This record gives sequence, structure tokens and C-alpha cells, in this order.
Amino acid sequence: MPELSRGRKRVVLAICCMSLLIVSLDNTVLNVALPSMRREFGASVAGLQWTIDAYALVLASLLMLAGSTADRVGRRRVFSIGLVVFVIGSLLCSLAPSLSALIAFRMVQAVGGSMLNPVAMSIITNTFTEPAERARAIGMWGGVVGISMAMGPLVGGLLVESVGWRAIFWVNVPIGIAALLLTRRYVPESRAPRPRRPDPVGQILVTALLASLTYAIIETSALAAGVCVIALAGILSYEPRRREPLIDLRFFHSAPFSGATVIAVCAFSALGGFLFLNTLYLQVVRGLSALHAGLFMLPMAAMSLIFAPLSGRLVGARGPRPSLLLAGTAMTAGALLFAVFHAQRSTPLLFTGYVVFGIGFGLVNAPITNTAVSGMPVSQAGVAAAVASTSRQIGQTLGVAVAGAVLAAGLGAIRQGPGSWGLDTFLAASEPAYWIITGWGLCVLIAGALSSGDWALRTARRTAALLEPAHGARPTAPGPARPPDPPDPPRLPRPPRPR
Repeated sequence: MPELSRGRKRVVLAICCMSLLIVSLDNTVLNVALPSMRREFGASVAGLQWTIDAYALVLASLLMLAGSTADRVGRRRVFSIGLVVFVIGSLLCSLAPSLSALIAFRMVQAVGGSMLNPVAMSIITNTFTEPAERARAIGMWGGVVGISMAMGPLVGGLLVESVGWRAIFWVNVPIGIAALLLTRRYVPESRAPRPRRPDPVGQILVTALLASLTYAIIETSALAAGVCVIALAGILSYEPRRREPLIDLRFFHSAPFSGATVIAVCAFSALGGFLFLNTLYLQVVRGLSALHAGLFMLPMAAMSLIFAPLSGRLVGARGPRPSLLLAGTAMTAGALLFAVFHAQRSTPLLFTGYVVFGIGFGLVNAPITNTAVSGMPVSQAGVAAAVASTSRQIGQTLGVAVAGAVLAAGLGAIRQGPGSWGLDTFLAASEPAYWIITGWGLCVLIAGALSSGDWALRTARRTAALLEPAHGARPTAPGPARPPDPPDPPRLPRPPRPR
């Protein structure tokens, strides 16, 4: 891709941020609307889970395919198609006549969304080539998640209260159309120098793995669990034998990349479960309107909005380690306030929990993305970014599935239906879920410490050499910018050997 001017780089970054905004905003807005959907469709806890997880599941299944396809046929082309499909899916969701139709149309949305985030990340990686500049750009891009968290509850609450939950999908249309027009005007086309071939068997195995895992958790199906194990075994045995696999398992030889994958799964599992439980608590147990529930969760969103760009600058200056350690500590502490001290019983303590958890989540996104692409050859940036995005969606899927399953099991054990939830009943049923969320926060802390030291960076450099040893592709440098290595001294001619 040709070198762009600074102004045009900013426009490209803004376009990529718009795509992330509509995908992220869709999830935060939807959480506020869940109780309204429950009342209109008579949905169970499992039905509410599927409205979120069907989207995340399809998104996670197709992200790597979208990333590799964009590297092969053109990133701008795939990005533009994704915007069109996402806008069409949003319009269909607003017209859904039943819960089943809504879930199906959410899957159409996800097909479009799968072409946005990993491709946008690849566009950013190839546009901002200087390490510190890239870290700042990624931090701003990640800060959009905080913006969506800040806007989502308020926008969703206002729309649900004034127009109805169907209006939450209308927001995507003007943003998506504007992003599409700007993409055609300002984003240059780019491809990977050596794109990989399609891997249909790997794609089927990945989809089967994620779908069966989610179904096994939500529906407690032993058959689905068996399919999950078989699909995982198939991936581990089939993918290493392919010359150009969908998932290059050699990526995981890099400790920063493996750590970023674990951190993304755990952090977004914690977020997904936390939002799901608190949305039901505020609107079903506490009886707040959608707008008031959004205002209650505003402190968490505001902290994410503030700390996400700060984290990006911190990663650019000091590397990912400080942000990861602070993020893991804050997310663990925030979840502990609910697991140990039952923050729902006290409004000040509830707000404190939201603030602390929001700080942690705001800090974690930029180092995840930066670490995932650090040490990887530039030609593999699309695939590496797609794996990181897939990990986020897997995490959100698991978070909602696990939190909802634990809550439903707790309510079933207490023999309480959805219409009779009280505070004590909800606290007893949700406490184990908050302990699981605490464990996910602790995993972020431990994985961040293990994957950001000198040893971890050495494994990243060895992995880059392993992936493209013959092409001399310059790997993306992890952490803050550093001066280039001095040139090798000239080699003197060897004297002739005596005969």
C-alpha cells in the first residue's frame, strides 16, 4: 500500500473507527433492550442469551476467513461489502416479527460484521507502519469501544423508551452508509504480498467448535460437548498438516500472541457476563427503565472511554505490560465487589464497582490488539488481527453463555421464575457467576505478566522468523518505538585457499 499523508491517514483511521463503532454499539445498545424484548416475545433467559450469542458466534466463526480473504482479494473491497451486509442485517433486525427471526437476522448482521473489525485492524496496521504511531492509532481505535459503551446505554435507553427496541438497529444505517461512501473515496486498496489459500475444512471445523461449545453451555447438551471435543481434535490434527491453514498454529509459538489470545477471551468473557447480569439486575430486579438503567451504568462506560486512549498512549510509550497489569488488577477488584461484598445492596458500592471495572476494561483493549500483531510479519497482519478479534467474540459469547447458564441454574435451584426475581433471590443465583468473572479478571493479570517480559518478546521474534524465514519480511515491533539496528559491517573478500 502506498505511503499516505498524515491527514489521509487520520481519515482512514476515522473510517475504521466508524466501522468499529456500529459493531460495538450494537452490542451495548442491545443489552439495554433485552428486558423489552423479553416482555414482547416472552423470552426465557436462554432466549435472551441467543440474541447476543448468535451474533457473536457467527462473527467469531467468520473473522479469520474474512481476514485471510481480505488479504487475498483486497481489504477495501471486503470492508465495503461488510458495511453493505451489516446495514441490510440491521434493517432486517428492526423488522423481526419473532424472537427466532430476530436471532436469524442478527446472524446476517454478523456476516457483515465479520468483514469489518479484522479488516479495519489490518488496514490500520498497514497504514501506520511506525511502531509508536501504530500503537497510538490502535489505542484510538480501541477507545471507540469505550465510546460505544458510553453512548450505548444512553442511546439505547432513549430509543427504547421513546420509540421502542426496534429503533436501536436504525442507528447503524446512517453510520454504515457514511462509512461506505468515505471508504470508496479515501481508503486505498491493499493486499498481502503472499495471501493464503482458502481452507474450507478448517473453516467448517472452527464453526463446529464454536457453535457446539456455545450450545453445550447454554443448553447443557452432552451431545454438543462431544461434537466440540471432536472438532477441536480435528483442528489440532488437520491444520498443522496444511501448507496454508486457516489457523496457523505456529502463531501460538509466540508468547505475546498466545497471551493476547487468552487475555482477549478472558477480558471479553468478563465484560459479556458482567453486562448481561447487570442489565437484568437493573431492569428486572431493581425495576428501572431502560434509560435509567443506562444512566446507572454510565460510570463504567465513562471510565472505558477515558482510559482506552490513555492505554493506547501508554502502550506506545512503555509497551503493553503496564496496561495489562493495571487492567487485570482493576477488573479483578471490580468483580470482587459483586462476588464478596454484594455491591447491588448499596448504590455507592454499585457505582464504585462500575467505575473500577470500567477502568480495567478501558485499559485492556489497546494492549490486546498491539500484542497480537507485535512480532508478526506485516504480510500476516490481517490474519493475526483476525485471530485477536475472534478471541474477543469468543470471549463475549462464553461470558454471556456462562453467566446466563449459571444464573438460570441458580434460579432453577431456588425454584423462582423470571417474574418473581427479588434482590435476595438474584444475589444468591448470580453470586457464582461473579466469582467466575473474578477468575477471568485474575487470568488477565497473570497472562499479562507472563506474556509481556523479555522472554516473551524473544519468542515473538523467533515466531516471526519461523513464519517467513525466506522473505525477510520485517516483523512489526512490539512495544514502544526503538531506533533501527546498526547495519552489518562490510564483509571482506575471503583470500584464496592455497593449493
